[in-house]
Amino acid sequence: MSRRYLSISLVTIFVLLASACAAQPPATQPPATQPQATEAPAEPTQEATEAPTEPPAPAEPKILRLSGGASDFGTIDPSLATQSAEIQIAETTSLGVVRQNETTTEIETAMATGYEVSDDGLTYTVHLMQGVPWVHYNADSGQVEVVQDCSGNDRTVTAQDFAYGIVRTIDPATASDYAYALLPYLAGAAEFNDGTNTDPAAVGVKAVDDSTIQYTFTAPAVYNLNLLGLWIAHAEPKWLIEGDDCTDAASDRWTEAEFFQGYGPYTLKEWVHDSNLTLIKNPFWPGNENVPQAKIDEIQFRFLDSSPALSEFDAGNLDITGIPSEEWDRIHSDPTYADMIRPVYTLGTEWYGFNTQLAPTDDQRVRLALSLAIDRDLLVKQVVKGGIPAQFFTNPGAAGGPKPELYPDGGVKYDPDKAKELLNDYLTEKNLTADKLKLTLMANSTEGNQKTGEAIVGMWKDVLGVTVNFVTQERQVYLVSRKDGKENIYRNSWVQDYPDANNFLLDVFGLNAAFTAVVDWPATATSEKDAEYTTGGNPNFDKFIDLLQQAANEQDAKKRMDLYAQAEQILLVDEAVVAPLYWYTDDILIRPEIKDTKSITGYDHWEKWDIQR
Repeated sequence: MSRRYLSISLVTIFVLLASACAAQPPATQPPATQPQATEAPAEPTQEATEAPTEPPAPAEPKILRLSGGASDFGTIDPSLATQSAEIQIAETTSLGVVRQNETTTEIETAMATGYEVSDDGLTYTVHLMQGVPWVHYNADSGQVEVVQDCSGNDRTVTAQDFAYGIVRTIDPATASDYAYALLPYLAGAAEFNDGTNTDPAAVGVKAVDDSTIQYTFTAPAVYNLNLLGLWIAHAEPKWLIEGDDCTDAASDRWTEAEFFQGYGPYTLKEWVHDSNLTLIKNPFWPGNENVPQAKIDEIQFRFLDSSPALSEFDAGNLDITGIPSEEWDRIHSDPTYADMIRPVYTLGTEWYGFNTQLAPTDDQRVRLALSLAIDRDLLVKQVVKGGIPAQFFTNPGAAGGPKPELYPDGGVKYDPDKAKELLNDYLTEKNLTADKLKLTLMANSTEGNQKTGEAIVGMWKDVLGVTVNFVTQERQVYLVSRKDGKENIYRNSWVQDYPDANNFLLDVFGLNAAFTAVVDWPATATSEKDAEYTTGGNPNFDKFIDLLQQAANEQDAKKRMDLYAQAEQILLVDEAVVAPLYWYTDDILIRPEIKDTKSITGYDHWEKWDIQR
């Protein structure tokens, strides 16, 4: 995900634009399962001796109330979403041909009914569910309705919609920050993205017919099927985004509640930006073995930081919330919360990334000194009150990820003496003193990030004598600042897109990958940020990529892990590009009446949940 922990928000309901000369939106129809009017009861006969009984009161709607985090989404467009909360909504309102089981991480069919793989492992032919309609929530009727085409027929999800979604994601005009996740793997994708080939037909995705789609890859990698389940490969409504004979092009506004169309177990009902977002059950989703019809009627999000969210939970206004670190001891000692505390584990890593092109973090000694000066055990026990100290960047729960017990001397750990030695070596060479170093740490504004940042800045001061300026910004502003790369150190989060070390290393730090522009590694021969890197410019980077390519094709699990351990050593020590902080574990509060499924992927499948109030 460049994922990503974040926040969520709602959007305003827009009034549908209409004019005499503009193309009108296609008609929609309400569900066939709407309650029908009932006939008046017949007059009682003379033989009747019992008074008529009152009909049962309609059941109260089941509403799941959540905090979406401290700030609004940037988008819920599958081609543009990069943050975990954004991706969660995209994966709830639409589906891939396959998806991860949230409990086991195993790949399961979603929109696919089955698939075949060619003998060479390069081509996947996928058969789709038929008759699944696109839907839209009509604010005027208060109902979810089926979208119709210009001839009045129901629009159903087709192979062409899936092909369009992928091509739109990798189209350079879309400027998708997550297109990199497909470019090295899907045949023709990189060439289409860089403009070498402008024919979308040359991309390795082809609609054979309405219910059959074929994907062609560049290599028979073990994670190819996982890539087909990514949100950036979902079906998208071309007629809505680009327009057709009866639909005005909504363009980048297509994900606003006024226009939104989806096909997942839920669809968007309301999005009031910077306030709240509501998903509503899609009654037209037919359900299948892995993606059932939803039991919960609505999911309501409010955008709250951790402390106000806890207050709302205590007031009975939220069903699930995190536990602020300063409240951890109180809540764990209060018997009132005993049946509400739930441990959660997620395949992800909290980390700081260094700007390798800005002094003084342009020097490996400074970067490694800062990393070694972080007491990760103290951080998780006394500050975060959760997590596992991260010795490696890759979460050990991912396939191929080095496990600390197997590589006790690998990666990075707290080593204040070594940290001082490295920094003093740098200062002596530069004829500087620690108090003269100018360093800035930036993070997005949340209570947790604030506490973590303050604690680590304090460690740097105590161990190294360095004063680091700490700046926080609202998430969307921060993401722009981080991309601009004008400061030394940036707070980041990575949650798996698929549970493999390749997703933690190559997809994050490979050439033109998720965080290449943040850490500026490798530096180009000309030291220009946008210059193209050529092999030989950084031998350590070249070795890093070579190790990852070997690991991708290695079938022996132990040898594969060894290759990833060597790559981690380059990333964390030899180049010291990042400082991993902790792997995600935490305690949350959840009301006993919420019947959920436990997830380790970072994403929930709410259609499997129920509420028994």
